[in-house]
Amino acid sequence: MRVSITVNDYSWPDLTVQLGRIAAAADRFGVDTLWVPDHLLQADPQLTLDGEMPEAYTTLGFLAARTERVRLGTMVTGATFRPPAVTVKAVTTLDVLSGGRAWFGIGAGHHEGEARAMGLPFPPTGERFERMEETVRIALHMWSGEGGGFEGKHYHLENPVSSPQPVRRPPILIGGAGERRTLRLVAQYADACNVFDIPDGGRTVKHKLAVLARHCAEIGRPYEEIDKTISTRLNPAESATEFAARCARFTELGIDHAVVLSPHPWTEADVALVAEAAALSG
Repeated sequence: MRVSITVNDYSWPDLTVQLGRIAAAADRFGVDTLWVPDHLLQADPQLTLDGEMPEAYTTLGFLAARTERVRLGTMVTGATFRPPAVTVKAVTTLDVLSGGRAWFGIGAGHHEGEARAMGLPFPPTGERFERMEETVRIALHMWSGEGGGFEGKHYHLENPVSSPQPVRRPPILIGGAGERRTLRLVAQYADACNVFDIPDGGRTVKHKLAVLARHCAEIGRPYEEIDKTISTRLNPAESATEFAARCARFTELGIDHAVVLSPHPWTEADVALVAEAAALSG
């Protein structure tokens, strides 16, 4: 079981110092990926709306400069947050400057209150999904190096040049687990999906993965190509052995990769704990 961490709570007394230490710990202890939310307001339901929330891609650049191995990405970027070419350019730049460690995390977006508060576009649900799909297609077009324009329903790019090209095509993670549209888009375009750890004995996770497998079969794509990730929260006072047992149960459900949130600002000891759990779970 691979284990990643999401830095969701930035309320350390000294953000710059502590965030750098967490990044170094993730690099040192073998964490797979260091994720950050892509929000302008604090969106964790356990925290307050006015809590610390630095801009995502600036933060990832900071993290890239302080690490050498750990992969980096957003969990996830809302498709309407930025023009598609700007998003793709940000991911490409992160990949180049980190030596090929960027993920492209993308979703349709869900936080209408944040959009209203910060003056961001927030079209109806169906349109957000259309724009997300076109953003992924634009990314693949720009990273193909083939040149030429892009014509979609919502976006019309005359000559979307990507220079420099990424070190390697960043893997695409599409966030969300909607069965009709999101998981279909995962099957069609993504290298990874992300489901949620719901306390129902694994029934929802198994069902969502079965839906994904069905979509893969319908379009003729091997289900095994897709990295199945699950977002879960480290419990207060949970030991490495206890978390390893949870990871083992995730594996039984068909999950490849646990993405861990912390109930408080991450500490180096917490990062060591989840890394130890990953080793214990095999």
